[in-house]
Amino acid sequence: MDLGLGDKVVLMTGASGGIGRALAGAFAAEGARVALHGRTRIADLRRHVAGAPWRDRALVLSGDLTKSEACDAMFARILKAWGRVDVCIANAGSYPQEALRIDRIAPRRVAETIAANLLSSVWTARAFLASLAATGPRADGHGASLVLIGSTAGRFGERGHFDYSVAKAGLAGLVLTLKNEIVEIDPFGRVNMIEPGWTVTHNVRASLEKPGAIARVVATMPLRQLGRAADVARAAVWIASPAAARHVNGQSIVLAGGMEGRLLWPPESIDEAAVRRRCRED
Repeated sequence: MDLGLGDKVVLMTGASGGIGRALAGAFAAEGARVALHGRTRIADLRRHVAGAPWRDRALVLSGDLTKSEACDAMFARILKAWGRVDVCIANAGSYPQEALRIDRIAPRRVAETIAANLLSSVWTARAFLASLAATGPRADGHGASLVLIGSTAGRFGERGHFDYSVAKAGLAGLVLTLKNEIVEIDPFGRVNMIEPGWTVTHNVRASLEKPGAIARVVATMPLRQLGRAADVARAAVWIASPAAARHVNGQSIVLAGGMEGRLLWPPESIDEAAVRRRCRED
């Protein structure tokens, strides 16, 4: 099926990570021109693009997207090079490795986590809609598409990472608001989100190698398998497609093997009688 992405300009933030690289390859495989943003591993991203068969259709960008002016400058560069942005994948973010209870997390970490995972998407979305307002919608009726990359932590919470959970949960409000705002600029524009669960990338591989880690992760999933970066990329290509998902708007797709929650305590540690008593007291 022709997904209608071959003549589109697609921006991916956070393209230097595992999911970002998979996104770049997936959209480039559809024939799109890809603008790839990186920050901490920009040199690695440049080397990766230099060796890719689609390097002539790629533009590498850098910048601190927690700053609104950096987002504006990024879009200005793309518009200067290619004239417009049709699809924006807001994937930039970071995951604090140390698990800490809320009263033990320093205010600085909270601010940095929210800036990296929520504000970077807010400023990216703001700059994307501004670019659409400047260029106008496409004449062929293929609406623009904004795809936010969230996390199951924003849906189910994650003990020891309240800051990350709060940041990712905030993206839901962004989706539900912007789906109504983008159509003021582009009548067929759409805003959606993908919420991956545990996905095997370089950043989490060490955690998953610990004895028992994988068993604990898949304990809440009907599909006893881990997600891959390619799973996220394929979902993003589908939901961004003006042909395959033209009527999908304001939705969040959970890519987590059917996860419904997280196993917080081993069953043998739960005092069922005490739980029943507490329910009666309440």
